[in-house]
Amino acid sequence: MIWKIISPENLGSALREERRNKGLSQAAAGKAVGIDQPTVSKVEQGNSGTRLDTLFRLLAALDLELVLQPRQSPGENNEEAW
Repeated sequence: MIWKIISPENLGSALREERRNKGLSQAAAGKAVGIDQPTVSKVEQGNSGTRLDTLFRLLAALDLELVLQPRQSPGENNEEAW
Protein backbone atom coordinates (compact mmCIF):
# COMPACT_ATOMS: atom_id res chain seq x y z
CA MET A 1 0.00 0.00 0.00
CA ILE A 2 1.15 3.55 -0.67
CA TRP A 3 0.71 6.00 2.19
CA LYS A 4 0.57 9.78 1.99
CA ILE A 5 2.41 10.93 5.10
CA ILE A 6 1.60 14.44 6.30
CA SER A 7 2.37 14.34 10.03
CA PRO A 8 4.24 12.33 12.68
CA GLU A 9 0.93 10.86 13.83
CA ASN A 10 0.05 9.82 10.30
CA LEU A 11 3.47 8.21 9.88
CA GLY A 12 3.03 6.31 13.15
CA SER A 13 -0.38 5.01 12.09
CA ALA A 14 0.98 3.85 8.74
CA LEU A 15 3.90 2.04 10.38
CA ARG A 16 1.56 0.39 12.89
CA GLU A 17 -0.74 -0.88 10.15
CA GLU A 18 2.17 -2.16 8.05
CA ARG A 19 3.65 -3.95 11.11
CA ARG A 20 0.30 -5.55 11.90
CA ASN A 21 -0.18 -6.57 8.26
CA LYS A 22 3.13 -8.43 8.49
CA GLY A 23 1.96 -10.19 11.67
CA LEU A 24 4.71 -8.70 13.84
CA SER A 25 4.50 -7.54 17.42
CA GLN A 26 6.20 -4.27 18.35
CA ALA A 27 8.85 -6.26 20.19
CA ALA A 28 9.55 -8.55 17.22
CA ALA A 29 9.77 -5.67 14.74
CA GLY A 30 12.13 -3.76 16.98
CA LYS A 31 14.28 -6.73 17.94
CA ALA A 32 15.13 -7.37 14.29
CA VAL A 33 16.96 -4.01 14.12
CA GLY A 34 17.96 -3.36 17.73
CA ILE A 35 15.06 -1.15 18.83
CA ASP A 36 13.22 -1.86 22.08
CA GLN A 37 9.43 -2.23 22.20
CA PRO A 38 8.76 1.07 24.03
CA THR A 39 10.60 2.96 21.27
CA VAL A 40 8.55 1.24 18.55
CA SER A 41 5.43 2.22 20.49
CA LYS A 42 6.52 5.87 20.66
CA VAL A 43 7.15 5.97 16.91
CA GLU A 44 3.72 4.45 16.24
CA GLN A 45 2.14 7.05 18.52
CA GLY A 46 3.58 9.79 16.34
CA ASN A 47 6.31 11.02 18.68
CA SER A 48 7.75 14.04 16.87
CA GLY A 49 11.09 13.54 18.64
CA THR A 50 11.86 10.25 16.90
CA ARG A 51 15.45 10.10 15.71
CA LEU A 52 15.96 9.64 11.98
CA ASP A 53 18.17 6.60 12.48
CA THR A 54 15.42 4.99 14.55
CA LEU A 55 12.89 5.67 11.80
CA PHE A 56 15.13 4.17 9.12
CA ARG A 57 15.84 1.10 11.23
CA LEU A 58 12.12 0.55 11.76
CA LEU A 59 11.46 1.03 8.04
CA ALA A 60 14.10 -1.64 7.35
CA ALA A 61 12.52 -4.02 9.86
CA LEU A 62 9.19 -3.65 8.03
CA ASP A 63 10.79 -3.92 4.58
CA LEU A 64 9.65 -0.38 3.69
CA GLU A 65 11.42 2.55 2.05
CA LEU A 66 11.02 6.31 2.15
CA VAL A 67 10.30 8.03 -1.19
CA LEU A 68 10.16 11.79 -1.73
CA GLN A 69 8.16 13.40 -4.51
CA PRO A 70 6.82 16.86 -5.26
CA ARG A 71 3.72 17.69 -3.27
CA GLN A 72 0.39 18.47 -4.87
CA SER A 73 -0.77 22.03 -4.33
CA PRO A 74 -2.96 22.35 -1.19
CA GLY A 75 -6.08 23.13 -3.20
CA GLU A 76 -5.87 19.81 -5.04
CA ASN A 77 -6.30 17.60 -2.00
CA ASN A 78 -7.98 19.87 0.58
CA GLU A 79 -5.21 19.36 3.12
CA GLU A 80 -3.72 22.13 5.17
CA ALA A 81 -0.48 23.57 3.79
CA TRP A 82 2.44 24.14 6.16
